[in-house]
Amino acid sequence: MTLRQQLSFPRQHARTQRFTLGAPRAFTVSPDGARVTFLRSSSGTDRVNSLWVLDLEDSAGGAEGGSGEGPERIAADPAVLLGGAVERLSPEERARRERSREGSGGIVGYALDGAGQLAAFALSGRLFTAELLAGTTRELPVRGPVIDPRPSPDGRHVAYVADGALRVITADGERDRELAGRSATEGEDITYGLAEFIAAEEMSRTRGYWWSPESDRLLVARVDTTRVRRWWISDPAHPEREPVRVAYPAAGTPNADVRLYLVGLEGSGGAEGATAPDGPGGAATEVVWDRARYPYLARVHWSAAGVPLLLVQSRDQRGQLYLAVDTATGATTTVHRDEDPAWLELFAELPAWAPDGRLVRIADEGGARVLMVGDRPLTGPQLHVRAVLDIGEHDVLVSASAGEAAADPEIGEIHVYRVSELGVERLSEGAGVHSAVRTGEVTVLVSAGLDSSGASARVLRDGKRLATLASHPERPVLTARPRLTEAGAHRIPCAVLLPSGYEESDGPLPVLLDPYGGPHGQRVVAAQNAYLTSQWFADQGFAVIVADGRGTPGRSPAWEKAVKQNLLLSLDDQIEALHALAERFPLDLGRVAMRGWSFGGYLAGLAVLRRPDVFHAAVSGAPVTDLRLYDTHYQERYFGGGPQDVPEVYAAHSLVTDDGLSAPESPARPLMIIHGLADDNVVVAHTLRLSGALLAAGRPHEVLPLTGVTHMTPQEEVAENLLLLQVDFLKRSLGLG
Repeated sequence: MTLRQQLSFPRQHARTQRFTLGAPRAFTVSPDGARVTFLRSSSGTDRVNSLWVLDLEDSAGGAEGGSGEGPERIAADPAVLLGGAVERLSPEERARRERSREGSGGIVGYALDGAGQLAAFALSGRLFTAELLAGTTRELPVRGPVIDPRPSPDGRHVAYVADGALRVITADGERDRELAGRSATEGEDITYGLAEFIAAEEMSRTRGYWWSPESDRLLVARVDTTRVRRWWISDPAHPEREPVRVAYPAAGTPNADVRLYLVGLEGSGGAEGATAPDGPGGAATEVVWDRARYPYLARVHWSAAGVPLLLVQSRDQRGQLYLAVDTATGATTTVHRDEDPAWLELFAELPAWAPDGRLVRIADEGGARVLMVGDRPLTGPQLHVRAVLDIGEHDVLVSASAGEAAADPEIGEIHVYRVSELGVERLSEGAGVHSAVRTGEVTVLVSAGLDSSGASARVLRDGKRLATLASHPERPVLTARPRLTEAGAHRIPCAVLLPSGYEESDGPLPVLLDPYGGPHGQRVVAAQNAYLTSQWFADQGFAVIVADGRGTPGRSPAWEKAVKQNLLLSLDDQIEALHALAERFPLDLGRVAMRGWSFGGYLAGLAVLRRPDVFHAAVSGAPVTDLRLYDTHYQERYFGGGPQDVPEVYAAHSLVTDDGLSAPESPARPLMIIHGLADDNVVVAHTLRLSGALLAAGRPHEVLPLTGVTHMTPQEEVAENLLLLQVDFLKRSLGLG
């Protein structure tokens, strides 16, 4: 590989948004199995997504040796709908995209009616619908800016949120009206139909309202942030602009108050005399549960298979209830109760009802993470169930990795399985990372592997290929060559990357650990694109190690929960992996660095402050440094309470406290800290406090403030230069030529 190619990777990596642009995503299969709806941009550098449809009835030839690409057509093109105008986002929409880490533009989300024929989406704060059969698109005249539009199951109405209120309009553009909004006594701190910060950031619940299967009522979340403390996010590069005021629930402080209401399509909940005094305008029925004991509304499920189903969690996340809702009175009945001495994990789209009325959930039973249907586990310790992908009449489609009892650890692999009363059947083939979307007999199987970049999306009917969706990501200018292995007494999953063309005679290499290393962040996966940046760093002359120690997902409940009140084990496992791998790979243990972002940034700072005997330099991006400043749901889960409950745990884990650096060791090692000034998740105060403490202790360091950048770095020039500056810093700090 030439130097020109190596240096072009940072620009290509940034321009393609990590090689995700141009790939199809967000798949939905129509109930009749006739169509697949999805999003895709036109090329590997185009950030603007269009809405696409694949007509399956015309693509059967793909399974008989044809091109394999069915007749795809654009259902909605943002360039046409906006007349070439630049997309404009409201602050609320920007916040939603930040919570979901969405960096692309155009149509970034959509919702369909029950038949899969009418799509609704927001574009530049305006509401559009697309008739997928007719191939027509129209804008509905509504009050904006529009957030999260969703058609009713019967396709006759579209609900959406605007100005903190839930509104509805007929699909033909008539009778735009408010269904749930602020009463005369409620202020701007009250919203209806939106997910609060904690739900969106930590619980993966991005929705705030749900249609009934009959399309006559909705469940609507009311969020009151009055008691949540306010923080101010300023832009020092533009002193003329006012700071942004945000409600941020830091650990140990009040959360938003979340309630749930049944609201009829005409503004009536259907229960006479059940109107709540501080509920939405008009008659509404409040859904009642013990909110004092279970304040977190984690999940809402409402389907034709049964009554509404809620999952509510205690604040310490050690207890949760599965509640069935009486839609006449709003009363709830406990269907199931879970408790765990550490914490209870949340899973997308669960709990849910099976068609026969049994409860479907994922649970930690007997040391394994298993699929439960009713009271019966349908999987065992051979599998570690990750997600439920679809619930069919006679089976459940899941994704899973190898469990502790598996014969082969299958490092980094995730597969798709069909689970039924008769047993478990693997549907995905080949080592890699696989996922799927299924409705009826049609499945979209998405697969990525180590042999090639990107992923393929194949459409199957009864297991036979109908088509392969076109995919346009750019081909990376380099090829990642990770060696997947396990290391140390804990069998830590690792990937090791050496420079392209490295030969044993070249001698030992300086080492760069490149982890995330924390909860919900698996980095060791059997997919090539996951290692492209690591390979680029390796090609600059490093041996790069990616290690997933205790606390990371994908192995077992005990592995994940070992870090309860001791996230410092994450650093111990990085060191264990480093030393174990040094026995098998050409690692120069006299020149070791770490780089990371978010939790990985915290880990990098921890490495040089606590273990300078092992680590000689670090790049810490967007690190949490004073753990009292991060949010309730995350911190209280892992630390067992707020700072007022376990102050010693917060102090031991923080890089900086009110007294300065926390447990620093000598000698001082070079540290580069990078932070976006507009970050509303890990606020820049973390870096400022650490820098101030380092300065007070006389420790030299570098701070790179990123103007206008949030927790993501979507700006092309910023993302490119960050990689170049990091490698320059690491070479200088380790004394490399």
